[in-house]
Amino acid sequence: MNPEQSGPLPAVVEAIYRAQSRRVLATLIRLLGDFDLAEEALQDAFIAAVEQWPRAGVPENPRAWLVSVGRFKAIDNLRRRARFNASLAQMAMALDDRLDAQQMDQDGLEDDRLRLIFTCCHPALTPDAQVALTLREVCDLTTEEIARAFLVTTPTVAQRIVRAKNKIRDARIPYEVPAAAELPERLEAVLRVVYLVFNEGYFASSGDALTRSELSNEAIRLGRLLVEQLPEPEAMGLLALMLLHESRRPARTTAQGEPVLLDEQDRGLWNRALIAEGEALVEQALRSRRFGPYSLQAAIAALHAEAPSAAATDWAQIVGLYDVLVRATGSPVVELNRAMAVAMCDGPDAGLTLVNALLARGELTDYHLAYSARADLSRRLGRLDEARAAYGKALELAQQGPDRQFLERRLRELSA
Repeated sequence: MNPEQSGPLPAVVEAIYRAQSRRVLATLIRLLGDFDLAEEALQDAFIAAVEQWPRAGVPENPRAWLVSVGRFKAIDNLRRRARFNASLAQMAMALDDRLDAQQMDQDGLEDDRLRLIFTCCHPALTPDAQVALTLREVCDLTTEEIARAFLVTTPTVAQRIVRAKNKIRDARIPYEVPAAAELPERLEAVLRVVYLVFNEGYFASSGDALTRSELSNEAIRLGRLLVEQLPEPEAMGLLALMLLHESRRPARTTAQGEPVLLDEQDRGLWNRALIAEGEALVEQALRSRRFGPYSLQAAIAALHAEAPSAAATDWAQIVGLYDVLVRATGSPVVELNRAMAVAMCDGPDAGLTLVNALLARGELTDYHLAYSARADLSRRLGRLDEARAAYGKALELAQQGPDRQFLERRLRELSA
């Protein structure tokens, strides 16, 4: 249930819905063992709150009240439907017995949010399904909002969510935080999903807007939740990375929505509070000696954040961090970023040599930013014909409106 879809609600119920509904849902999924049944129980519980709280007052512990009402309403609904389906009667009895044995201690209620994230990001689900289910169940985005964010149809998102729920039910995927031995591998999948959501919000893959702030904000909210309940170094590193990138949002686009390159951004617009929080998390993650790629990327972002200008940036240290990151990831995109750092450290000719070598390997030939990097370095070297050709190739590959506008402007400037 979304309160906006259910008519006007008393302000206190609406506030509790916004603050607690995902926690209540997470616990109901654990207690009832079924996503759809839990979602229906959540809706029934809030309907009961709207009806009863104005008369009886708000309970001392609203979340526990909502969980209790929701689970018993789920059993009552199953019993009513059992008149038409005998199997539902057995399900209601089994559920009743199981609920009697369940404990609703405070620690269990808190752990349920973490259980829900790990369930939505289980490796048995496809990456698309992991993202859709996480945004729907953990973040409370509607299928329409998810579809708009990722530029797919609403029925496509709905099908992904239904298939994911069926897979969880049919494969009996456990609703739990992994054991210590499994945690590193499973946490990596969760962090990957959170970062994918952030990236789509911070640098949208297509469409007319460079960013989608609602997705970036949801990813940061998930990152905070992970660090709060599972303070692993890479979880801290990812949250730091997102905060440091997000701090630049006010300076990343022109008034017309075109991207502004890092060395041209007005650093006075950067959010210093987010930078301070991100830097503290980076230091904490690196002190653990168990950091990984997210922490390394966050350390690079922190060096950018603390520099008063592009020229004053410690490019040598950034190149050194990229050396470690390339070894850790083997990613050609990371190599491209390293090449641009080398260009700032050793000159555009050194950077262009690395970019051309990357493109010659054939791994980034469909990546418009690789050609945009080649064009920018060629332009800085005065090789204008090469720059025009590279900008033209980048324009062919770019899918996003603001990127295309930026590249078209660069071509016009070169022609002039």
